[in-house]
Amino acid sequence: MTEQQVAIVTGGSRGIGRATGVKLAAQGAAVVVGYAGGAAEAAKVVDEITAAGGRAVAAGADVGDEKAVAAMFDLAQETFGGVDVVVNSAGIMPLTTIAELDLEVLDRIYHTNTRGAFVVLREAARRLRDGGSIVTISTSQVGLLFPTYGPYVASKAGIEAMSTILARELRGRNITVNSVAPGPTATDLFLNGKDQATIDHLAKLPPLERLAEAGDIADVVTFLTGPQGHWVNGQVVRANGGII
Repeated sequence: MTEQQVAIVTGGSRGIGRATGVKLAAQGAAVVVGYAGGAAEAAKVVDEITAAGGRAVAAGADVGDEKAVAAMFDLAQETFGGVDVVVNSAGIMPLTTIAELDLEVLDRIYHTNTRGAFVVLREAARRLRDGGSIVTISTSQVGLLFPTYGPYVASKAGIEAMSTILARELRGRNITVNSVAPGPTATDLFLNGKDQATIDHLAKLPPLERLAEAGDIADVVTFLTGPQGHWVNGQVVRANGGII
């Protein structure tokens, strides 16, 4: 593709989404930094990208709101001319046992993680230019199945399934769809509410004996969205340092 690639990254104001947006911009893409509540943080990401000579714009959108997501895609098309890459990194991770689950919490998880993924993938399927790529963010907890992760894992397992199905539905358009499933990663989403002993224990689980950094996961995502990764399609990549 001779024209500049355009990427939308949801959850782009922090963690894995932030690292992915910055890395995509460094590789030459124009980036729409999607965010829900972190307007100031999203603005910082845009400033970082533009200070390095890239092109970026922030877009506030609740991924579970189809009108807001459509407006984010509109902004990408109006500002940069189209959309080639979509990375759906937006997500929430309340932890609770199933017995103690508040169904209002479950509804929030499903609104952002499951409905949000459907909304973003539907818009991407309708709008992505041929030859593009889509990456969703799942979790290695789909395989690890730790206690208290039940509602979160249920929402992410659905993301893995819908990503592979969408890859098959987009036959003929040269668009790849993959899911990246991180293990324990040193982001605010993961660290929030955990004491140091728990963090240290989880850091020792991978044979590589450390937590991932957001940049480790962003490297995998950007590989899948680049030309070197374009033969990988309909897959779940467990980026977890070898836990499973």
